[in-house]
Amino acid sequence: MPRLPDDDEWLVRERRAIGDRIRVVRLHQNRTQESVFLAAEVSRSAYQAVEAGTADARITTLLKIARVLGVHVTDLLHD
Repeated sequence: MPRLPDDDEWLVRERRAIGDRIRVVRLHQNRTQESVFLAAEVSRSAYQAVEAGTADARITTLLKIARVLGVHVTDLLHD
């Protein structure tokens, strides 16, 4: 399948949007990053990269984060 010219930009925007949604939910709950990554049993660096949108997240990681935050994983993927 041919690569679209804006694939990289699109992926970066989407990763950042997911991270932003995680951050908004976390802050709305007055939680620290530490409280979330510890409860989700995710490494600090992995969690910070997901929330910053700088790395691809495994679905397992997103599911764990969503569960800790009390939201459905689709809430993190869609506006």
